Amino acid sequence: MIFRKLNYKFLTLNIIIFLIQIPPSIAKEKVILNYDSINVFLEGNFIQGGLVKGKVNPDIKVKFKNKILRKTSDGNFVIGFGRDHKKNAYLHIKSKGNWLKKPIKIKKRIYKIQAINGLEKKMVTPPKSFYDRIRRENKSIKNVRGRDTNVDYIFQKFIWPTKGIISGVFGSQRILNGKPKRPHYGVDIAAKTGTPVLAPIKSIVRMSEKNLYYTGGTIMLDHGHGVTSVYSHLSKINVTAGDKVEKGQVIGEVGSTGRSTGPHLDWRVNWFYQRLDPSLLID
Repeated sequence: MIFRKLNYKFLTLNIIIFLIQIPPSIAKEKVILNYDSINVFLEGNFIQGGLVKGKVNPDIKVKFKNKILRKTSDGNFVIGFGRDHKKNAYLHIKSKGNWLKKPIKIKKRIYKIQAINGLEKKMVTPPKSFYDRIRRENKSIKNVRGRDTNVDYIFQKFIWPTKGIISGVFGSQRILNGKPKRPHYGVDIAAKTGTPVLAPIKSIVRMSEKNLYYTGGTIMLDHGHGVTSVYSHLSKINVTAGDKVEKGQVIGEVGSTGRSTGPHLDWRVNWFYQRLDPSLLID
């Protein structure tokens, strides 16, 4: 693992256009799976945290992780691999009354570890008086992630939701005041308070909350087919639950609300309950 100390006090917050170089092992790939003369075409990141888009005859049923997948009228579908996904995944199709399966090789990643010291105790371990509130908020977030909406926005190309300095990467684990915490499941983009936050593709707003315990001002967008995204620590929210937003529309502003050590956007993406790397969605 790579160990890196991070002190937010010394982050330069000047706005810049950032570029992330994707190593060859994470580059998008194309795979064709053949099941008794039925072809399934897959394209995407076959790696932990990756999203893959597939295409098959619309009449063919497809199953992944014991779930029958929603398809478009053209037979398009998506699947995702979580941060710690095993080296093999299995895609099933139904042919002549039988379920047939094929393995998919998933590449393993090496994640960074960040140490942040000098935080207030409440930033490391929440007081017990907040436990009920945290459970309620987590349940609401989980309910949004479980949606399987019949819209096809996920097949659009993503853009970055804001501009700034990458201060936290997907999969990294933070050690707060010497205590290992859960891995980071998003991308942190440090920027000045008030920097616009954009919808990366056309979406439906499923959550619009100004003051969640951990994430402060929070927006959750639904892109269809089980893919949702989260935008946290916002200083301002411009949308309400149920709104339809267009790609590039301003949905809020960068802030430092909730459990945050400085102004930044925490951008996360899920395929149902599989945690995905948002940076891999950008061409």
